[in-house]
Amino acid sequence: MQYGEGKIGRIFVLRLEEGDRLNETIEAFAHRQGIQRALALYLGGAADGSRLVVGPDEERHDAIVPLIHTLVGTQEVLALGTLFPNEAGEPVLHCHAATGREGHASVGCTRAGVDVWLVGEVVLLEILGMEGLRKKDPQTGFQLLRFP
Repeated sequence: MQYGEGKIGRIFVLRLEEGDRLNETIEAFAHRQGIQRALALYLGGAADGSRLVVGPDEERHDAIVPLIHTLVGTQEVLALGTLFPNEAGEPVLHCHAATGREGHASVGCTRAGVDVWLVGEVVLLEILGMEGLRKKDPQTGFQLLRFP
């Protein structure tokens, strides 16, 4: 296990608008505001055709290939993520969402492209005094969170 300790800094509340792409919008905002590390909470809607990574393709043993699930119809969403810089110093959001419509639910990583439907609300809790960093893992190719 690795860990870091920090303190809560600024708190931001964002109202995203229809068509905003969740990860890209939060990362761009964080970049503009100088936020390097944060906890992100999202409450709102996902547009029809939004996509989630729902696990690795177990049929492949030579590489980790993500399974992508495309949402059908607008969905209600509750998501939680962490924002940490990559090796280039850019904030990168790792966020998982639970979505639902008419009693059917999906859960997955938002990096495949979740677009806001109508409105979305984000709370960012900035984390200060921590050195966590996302570094590319040569074995998986993922940008894994590391602490010095």
